[in-house]
Amino acid sequence: MTLAVHFDWLVNGLKSAAAMIWMTFWPLVLGFSLSGCVQAFIRRDGLRDSLGRRGPVATFKATTLGVISSSCSYAASAMARSVFARGASWTNSMVFMVASTNLVIELGIVLWLLLGWQFLVAEFVGGSIMIVLLAIALPRVFRRDREAALRERVDQELADAGAAGEVRAASPRTLDGWSRAARFTWGDLTMLRRELFIGFVVAGFLAADVPESWWNAVFITGHGPWTVIENVIVAPLVAVVSFVCSVGNIPLAAALWARGVAFGGVVAFIFADLVTLPLLLIYRRFYGRANMWRIFLIFWAVMSTAGLLVEVIFRALGWIPPRTPSPAISGTFDLGWTLVLNVAAVVVLVVGAVLVRRRSNDEDAATDPVCGMQVLIASAPARSEFSGVSYYFCSPRCAERFNADPARFVSGSTTLDDGGGNGDAIDPVCSMQVNSSTAVATAVVDNTTYLFCSTGCRDVFVANPTSPDPTTKSVRLGSKPPHE
Repeated sequence: MTLAVHFDWLVNGLKSAAAMIWMTFWPLVLGFSLSGCVQAFIRRDGLRDSLGRRGPVATFKATTLGVISSSCSYAASAMARSVFARGASWTNSMVFMVASTNLVIELGIVLWLLLGWQFLVAEFVGGSIMIVLLAIALPRVFRRDREAALRERVDQELADAGAAGEVRAASPRTLDGWSRAARFTWGDLTMLRRELFIGFVVAGFLAADVPESWWNAVFITGHGPWTVIENVIVAPLVAVVSFVCSVGNIPLAAALWARGVAFGGVVAFIFADLVTLPLLLIYRRFYGRANMWRIFLIFWAVMSTAGLLVEVIFRALGWIPPRTPSPAISGTFDLGWTLVLNVAAVVVLVVGAVLVRRRSNDEDAATDPVCGMQVLIASAPARSEFSGVSYYFCSPRCAERFNADPARFVSGSTTLDDGGGNGDAIDPVCSMQVNSSTAVATAVVDNTTYLFCSTGCRDVFVANPTSPDPTTKSVRLGSKPPHE
């Protein structure tokens, strides 16, 4: 009997998780694809240059820059530090980070599908309230002397993080442009796959198997306004220990809503993707322990206040949705339009995978060898060198993993072979053997095509094509050097 109970518990949790994945698969693909296109085709340096000013115009530009960036919370935290180091004010850097995780396309689509249009609107209304509150509170907590000390610390740490050059937007009229968009899409999906998987699985078990008494012990119910106040205060603390951030916490929010948490409390929980424990540890490393606590306390207060105000506004407008469990929460699989759209999403992913593998002459972007995320070289949050080749990373977290064991990631991401253990071409910069059919980068000089193990080697070669030994410039192993 006990074994049967445990089996039912496992099956119910996994079924609920699978139903949520089934229902949100096509919106996730659509959202990440649109986000990849935005990141590839829209130039961002013009916005970044003016973020050092104070005032609503600069704050609006910081918000816009966040909206058109990646939704990954880890990448957002690293990019916020990079933007700050490039001259943005501390307030606008934090506003950028909030916007990039709470006002992005894919998050809105999943919210609408799992929780309804009211939560989608609440996310954007509450996100705007958060940005206004941060614009008011941050300059008062992080005064000019503290901001100057932070900038000095960050500038010193990012001295070797990479050049701050101009980032050119890709053209949607070229295959190289669509290849860049596909790399952004696949990079973000790769970066967030663990967060998404954990979020869906945990949400499935929370919705299906956690007893009502547990929820009542954490979130009070039936006490009128005090219920909402307690829920919006406690919800961000639950997010801290959930370890799930970015889009991955939307399924958890759906589970909270199904279990009776107040509307404003659920909204505050969604906002709290920037105060999960892993991100707090990142803030401590970036800015020091004291500033980490300041960031946490300000974000907690702002998230809870925004959730409370959203509850008040939506209740006054009569927009609080009925507490009807999503079909995904109950483990229901829709085989109608959901099936058709999921099939279409698979086709989009396959096309994207082909574009990602396509040989590209994109000189402005590189692939993080650790997580696979697409990184714009000019604004990469971290950079490292190995065997004379530069590698670019979405965050210092990936750079640290790479530096601990570079050979592991180089052999897994940039060393290409022809199936027999050796490549059929030679990188003219580092002399590494690469596979001509899947080389990471190429360049054409004097009507000769050169193949490279990484974009870093290509950049070195393009900057000075005559510097390598001419005898190593052969396009194929065993062929005659082009200058003989």
